[in-house]
Amino acid sequence: MAFIQAYWPIFLVALIIGILVGYLVFRPRQRVRLSDKTPVRPHMTMAAMASREGRQFTDSGAAAASDVVGDILGVRVHEELPGASGPPDDLRQLKGVGPKFAELLNQRGIIRFDQIAKLSPSQVEVLDESMGPFRGRFARDRIVEQAQFLAGGDIDGYEAKFGSL
Repeated sequence: MAFIQAYWPIFLVALIIGILVGYLVFRPRQRVRLSDKTPVRPHMTMAAMASREGRQFTDSGAAAASDVVGDILGVRVHEELPGASGPPDDLRQLKGVGPKFAELLNQRGIIRFDQIAKLSPSQVEVLDESMGPFRGRFARDRIVEQAQFLAGGDIDGYEAKFGSL
């Protein structure tokens, strides 16, 4: 007992070091698997498996029926993304849009700032849901607002609000 009373600070330091080493060895780690196209994380694969909307026969039938009824009533059932008119813009000028995100936008037919600027909030929401690992960038980086400045040619207003190009 006298031994423990004499060396208790050393035992305390050894215990603290043991706890730190144990934490470093046994701490939980995030597992990330990369594919050729986009990063896939475990929580993203589970969300994709849980969402089966639009993959059933009944969903296809409902979409077809809404198209036919829309034609009969003369209303637009499905919103179309704004079309491109003119040469493509460098979408990477937008803050938060890198080469891969720009490529995803180009694959969806968005090649100009004015197309992004004309998107309605519901179109932005639908487009954002299809962006995979880039989901949430439209709102977080205020991409539509940036595109409105650049589509209108207001470089000074853009730089005042978002910084230099």
